[in-house]
Amino acid sequence: MKIGGIQKSTLIDYPGKVAATIFVSGCNFRCPYCHNPELVLPEEIKKHSLIPEKKVWEFLESRRGFLDGVVICGGEPTIYDDLPDFAERIQEMGFLIKLDTNGSRPEMLERMMELNLLDYVAMDVKAPKKKYKLVVGAEVDVAQIEKSVKLLKKGLIDFEFRTTLVPGLVEKKDVLEIVKWIAPAPKYFLQNFRRPERIIDARFAKIKPFLDEYLEKLEKEIMPHFDVCRIRR
Repeated sequence: MKIGGIQKSTLIDYPGKVAATIFVSGCNFRCPYCHNPELVLPEEIKKHSLIPEKKVWEFLESRRGFLDGVVICGGEPTIYDDLPDFAERIQEMGFLIKLDTNGSRPEMLERMMELNLLDYVAMDVKAPKKKYKLVVGAEVDVAQIEKSVKLLKKGLIDFEFRTTLVPGLVEKKDVLEIVKWIAPAPKYFLQNFRRPERIIDARFAKIKPFLDEYLEKLEKEIMPHFDVCRIRR
């Protein structure tokens, strides 16, 4: 695993848990609105030192009894074949594990579930099927995304779907198409694009986020399709 960063404590990344977040470097998508270019773009990754796994284990050892769980995100964790070994060691230390994924490698997601290495999964559904390539900025096999959606919907593990709304790229009409695809489901979260200091495509730094009223109306419209449907601001 290539570790790009550690957030030592978070109350928001793992629902209902006090957790640490481990950021892996490397991603197979190039979403233009991504605010972590240092974890995605090879030229940016080279500018930052990776964190040795030894440091990860030392840190987690020091946090036993203080943290409930660990969030593994990125980048995209499932691109690494040693993810199961990494997660197993975290689990052996007594921590719950939440995986954040783009769903592009359902075979890895299924393997992790079969090995009982996951307690919670948050999967980003980036766009309607026909717009996936445009939104993620890379070649993508939407059939693989669909496999991940179906895998999670079997209900074998606690999970959520989530979509980031970006003016001009992912809007209400797109979310309505996504809902037709993934609903019904237990949890679906809408996330508003926020203009960060660093971003993959500089043109998106000038985009104004949607107003709260826009998201709230959309939330009410799609709420009947999910047990939980909320906005994350």
